[in-house]
Amino acid sequence: MATLVIKRSKRYKQAAEKATEQLFSVEDAVKHLKQFAPTKFDQTVELIFSLGIDAKQADQAVRSAVSLPHGIGKVKRVIAFCPEHLVTGALNAGALKAGGQELVAEIEKDGFTEFDVAVATPDMMRFVSRLGRVLGPKGLMPSPKAGTVTPEIGTAVREYAAGKTEFRNDSGGNVHTVVGKASFGNDKLVANIQAMIDTIKKLKPQTAKGTYIKRVILKGSMTPAVHVAVA
Repeated sequence: MATLVIKRSKRYKQAAEKATEQLFSVEDAVKHLKQFAPTKFDQTVELIFSLGIDAKQADQAVRSAVSLPHGIGKVKRVIAFCPEHLVTGALNAGALKAGGQELVAEIEKDGFTEFDVAVATPDMMRFVSRLGRVLGPKGLMPSPKAGTVTPEIGTAVREYAAGKTEFRNDSGGNVHTVVGKASFGNDKLVANIQAMIDTIKKLKPQTAKGTYIKRVILKGSMTPAVHVAVA
């Protein structure tokens, strides 16, 4: 079997020389990240959690959504499934499209998925459930646990359009979250990172045993990992 060789850019190799297994406080982790050579584009900054959960157990799933103090530097495309009397409000709040059964039918017929988040009022879910095979595999299905099924449809549209972040653990018990852009000031990144850490802490499943947060990594799109100390 041929060995897969991953080619790294000169910039990445230079950055890797500054990489370390040392644990940094949130403030120092951001400073260390900023030492890596900048790229021609504004890198997305991610926070990756390795959690001590059994991802196979439904009661240990870690999933939610959070509005970070300074956003994530990206405007999201949101659609809203709602009754007719709420359509205008949803559109005014920033929804790309809004509607009831006619919007469900459009997605069924045309396979329209050119959006980042779908929100729905509870009464619409009996119609939206028909879209499970279309939206489910793409992670676009509205969910009460993620806060995307709510009677406050206008508020939900505004929050998600402004960058409210939805996250869930993967099969390995890891959670990948976006916490901003490399262009953010240090104080903004620190505030966003701390808010995300606090959110993950609060979501610890009661049935999870042992160390809950095993490791936290901060990285840019094109940088090595920086290890963050979490008490």
